[in-house]
Amino acid sequence: MSGEDRTIGVESAVPAGQKEVPPWRLVSTLGTAGALAGFLIVFVFVATEPSIKAHKALVLRQAIQEVLKGPASFDTLFVYDGALTEELPAGQDPESTDQIYVGFGDDGSQVGFAMVAAEPGFQDIIQLIFGYEAASQRVIGMKVLESLETPGLGDKIEKDQSFVSEFDGVTSPLLGVKTGRATGDEHEIDMITGATISSRAVIKIINNAIERYRPLIAAHNGGGAQ
Repeated sequence: MSGEDRTIGVESAVPAGQKEVPPWRLVSTLGTAGALAGFLIVFVFVATEPSIKAHKALVLRQAIQEVLKGPASFDTLFVYDGALTEELPAGQDPESTDQIYVGFGDDGSQVGFAMVAAEPGFQDIIQLIFGYEAASQRVIGMKVLESLETPGLGDKIEKDQSFVSEFDGVTSPLLGVKTGRATGDEHEIDMITGATISSRAVIKIINNAIERYRPLIAAHNGGGAQ
């Protein structure tokens, strides 16, 4: 060492001539950034919520028209206090209340009820809408609204028109049968090969909804349709 006193130490992480940033400033900066990000998220949500709701309402109206085979008009009925009603008491939120829709022909006659229902499928919740004719107890149409079933298999419940058309005029309660085993019974639904779980889920959703709402529909119609 040539007699020289050399001290080896840890170099400072702060370059010469610069002051170390105090911790409170880092916390303040992160807090400001987080608050700004939160504000932007809320702003985007508030700005887009009306258009999202409008789109969902449009999709629902089109689905009602489809499963009721083009009614001239339809009314919204709320499921409240064990009955169907056109108006809710003050303070009752319509969006948190179950709804069904009654369709009418050009002459004002009732053509059927459209019901939205959802239950677990093979992958996730399946939400669908179907039309129901109370007098004959027939399903008159079905459309899947939301599904995450397996692509190429379970998603055929909405993409396979031969399966979807099985619900046009079938009598409730519905009975799922494997392909090739149908007997011609008016209750039978020919299930999709390779997607029997998803097929059965659709059938179960409809049967359960009819069982749940049929007494309410009968009471709404004056007890004439059971």
